[in-house]
Amino acid sequence: MGNRMNVLAAGPGGVPSPSLVPPPPQPVPPSPPSPPKPGDSPTSVLAEPSKFADNPGTFEDLHKKCKDVFPQVFEGGKLIISKALSSHFQISHTLSMSTFQPSGYRFGATYVGSKQFSPQEGFPILVGDLDPSGNLNANMVHQFTENIRSKFVTQIQDGKWMVSQLTTDYKGTDFTGSLTIGNPDIVKESGILVAHYLQSVRPNLALGAELLYQYGQQIPGGELAVFSLAGRLSGDDWQFSTNISPSVGGLHACYYHKINNEMQVGVELETSLRMQESLATVGYQIDLPSANLVFRGQVDTNWCISAMLEKKLQPLPFTLALSAYANQVKSQFRFGIGLIVG
Repeated sequence: MGNRMNVLAAGPGGVPSPSLVPPPPQPVPPSPPSPPKPGDSPTSVLAEPSKFADNPGTFEDLHKKCKDVFPQVFEGGKLIISKALSSHFQISHTLSMSTFQPSGYRFGATYVGSKQFSPQEGFPILVGDLDPSGNLNANMVHQFTENIRSKFVTQIQDGKWMVSQLTTDYKGTDFTGSLTIGNPDIVKESGILVAHYLQSVRPNLALGAELLYQYGQQIPGGELAVFSLAGRLSGDDWQFSTNISPSVGGLHACYYHKINNEMQVGVELETSLRMQESLATVGYQIDLPSANLVFRGQVDTNWCISAMLEKKLQPLPFTLALSAYANQVKSQFRFGIGLIVG
């Protein structure tokens, strides 16, 4: 249920949106602290082995490990030219040609601030892209304190606000609580509220719940509430996560396994008892660092097959991407080729 509010929806025809988006630039991290010398006594409880569970992350990332294994295929041709103007600012130019997905030119920009709570992250983060027609996609993320982080997502299409979503996360020592407000409209009296809670019960076990409330004239009865339960069990190289919605008869389960440093697999099951439908997907990822190559593939029970290959053309700053999608039932076949420069 956590992905219900995701505005980065899949493209037409069941083909997900492209993954050919260059990562945002990161500020230069500070030098790591010197390791303790042998025989030194710890000065704080943080130096001792933890007896308690760590923060479980957000409910939204419950199935992230499994989802990252699946290929994000695209169709047609795509050219991305990116340029880091500094350690905080990056721009990109994207030219795409497709039959099933929006084509044309888009200008993108990414800004990463200098406020840091860890060497790997800087805030605020501003990411956006704009096409010549004025259609805008924008994401803004800022961490106000070590515990509070907010994210705002918006989409403007044809001069209208299609999506506006604000999420605030509070991260405690062993829990995370989140509140999301989506598409609020005071005039039409409509909107969506989603509350998440995820608690680490043990170092390898997290349990949580989700409450989705939607109101508006287009909803039968004027309002709708859906309650879900979730859990995640983790090992050294595997993870099982699931969320269940008893009121609507929904089940979403994922299993991720890292076989070795080169290969990862993921299995996803989505079931709706109300619709009497189920969809199972098996995906895998192969990393070959010696060949600068990453290959992802998947197949599902609807006889849809997807694959994507990414190859770095060193020593040139180019990345070549090849994508393929086949729906055996509908006899649909789509192919894509992309090049990232920078």
